Amino acid sequence: MPIHFFSEGIAFKPKNQRKKNSWIKLVAQKEGKSISEISFVFTSDPFLSGLNLTYLKHKTLTDIITFDYSTGKTVSGDIFISVERVQDNSLKFNTSFDDELDRVIIHGVLHLFGYKDKRKGQKILMRKKENAYLSLR
Repeated sequence: MPIHFFSEGIAFKPKNQRKKNSWIKLVAQKEGKSISEISFVFTSDPFLSGLNLTYLKHKTLTDIITFDYSTGKTVSGDIFISVERVQDNSLKFNTSFDDELDRVIIHGVLHLFGYKDKRKGQKILMRKKENAYLSLR
């Protein structure tokens, strides 16, 4: 169950990578999923904006883009996270950077599990799952 942490264009390493690995594996177990491979790539707003425009045709800033390669209950994907957006959102939502980063990380993992967040009901379920799994850290 490899879970990898990389950075692209910035110098950043998330704290407690082993703990994050164990936490993500626990969440996968609770969801009845097995992890083949997940790569987290921490990057800048400009890099993520470029991905957003190229692959999703969106011209907006975002904190995360998830590329899902999962099949069935086997989870695989690349999750790109803008450290700048996480920092700004931690201030906006009055939470710590580490808490906001963990929320974004688990948000991306939930996308790999098949959860969506385009409609109101989907957003509510996604937030409920995020909060439940954040409590397991």
